[in-house]
Amino acid sequence: MPSCRFAPDPEGIAVETQFLNTFVTVVDRGSMAAAARSLHITPAAVAQQIRTLERELGAPLIARAGRTVSVTAEGARILQRARDLLRDVSDLRSVANESGMAGELRLGACPTALAGLVPDILARMVAKFPEINVFIRPGYSADLYGAVEAGDLDAAMVLQAPFSLPKTCDWQLLREEPMVVLAPARLAGRDPHELLRDEPLIRYDRHEWGGRQADEYLRRVGIVPRERFELNALNAIAVMVDRGLGVSLVPDWARPWPEGLAVARLPLPEPCEPRRIGMVWSRSSVRIRQVNALLEESRAALLPGRA
Repeated sequence: MPSCRFAPDPEGIAVETQFLNTFVTVVDRGSMAAAARSLHITPAAVAQQIRTLERELGAPLIARAGRTVSVTAEGARILQRARDLLRDVSDLRSVANESGMAGELRLGACPTALAGLVPDILARMVAKFPEINVFIRPGYSADLYGAVEAGDLDAAMVLQAPFSLPKTCDWQLLREEPMVVLAPARLAGRDPHELLRDEPLIRYDRHEWGGRQADEYLRRVGIVPRERFELNALNAIAVMVDRGLGVSLVPDWARPWPEGLAVARLPLPEPCEPRRIGMVWSRSSVRIRQVNALLEESRAALLPGRA
């Protein structure tokens, strides 16, 4: 990120934001060498910047133990404020450069969106706007909605919420995923309801929104399954089905899936609400231009009929 100097207190101590960025990167990466690779500078330069920052702030920030590092008590006290300051500097850059598309975009993504949707969208995004830097926070949809509403994230790729959004946020549907019975390939000719009744069920976690949809369907059609496992990891569920541990009722989620699986995806005989994935964003974000660009590339990549 571009460097600037600021005076954090009345005593006039001047600190380079680049040095703060180096400090945060060292903490996040866990070592000087890993931070150097991330920042594209030498480990010696990383160490020098940390020493300079410690001297200017008058406190040790990093404790070194061989090749690894840990944050000191003093470093831990300033870590969040350093993150906030770096974010604010990035915000200033976004506001100042309204004529161009630059700066940082803070994006959240739920697990299946992160693996199956986000890479293709970002490939289009960075090809068209190479000056945009994207920070990505993985997480569960419920948590990411809160982060967008609080302003910690500009936007997030999430499951559609089972509640009304606050007026400060907007939502765009990008993908619908019908619920399917996932079964070993050798059972592909069987009736889906029969499989759900007779075979052990690998249940999609009922604490998650998609798992609740599956549970509601089973209740509505009067199926009491033979439960064996319950988990919130769709790729793991697919592998367990392949290994013959049971069948599952899951959304037909976006590729990639684990390779080499012999599983069948069987449509349900009765209507069922699909799982819906889209983008939620804050209308008040100072990076709304970057958010709109991301939304446009998301539509182009995922919605039928878009170029």
